[in-house]
Amino acid sequence: MQQVRLSEAEERVYDAVATLEARGQVPYPDLIAQEAGMAEEDVHQPLHLLTEKDLLHREDSPMAGLDFGPRWCARQMA
Repeated sequence: MQQVRLSEAEERVYDAVATLEARGQVPYPDLIAQEAGMAEEDVHQPLHLLTEKDLLHREDSPMAGLDFGPRWCARQMA
């Protein structure tokens, strides 16, 4: 299995998403930033890079009119 190299910011963001999911919390960008100890604007780039590396995927709100923004979910490692 090929290992993917992550920057420090990507690791912090991925770990934050996984931690939030483990707690049963919805990983919205503001909560991801808080959990990672980063500013919210600083998590956007790592989120997109992790999506490109197929480690996270974005889900939009399924409820019309109640969109709190995208949530980011960790892909399960094999």
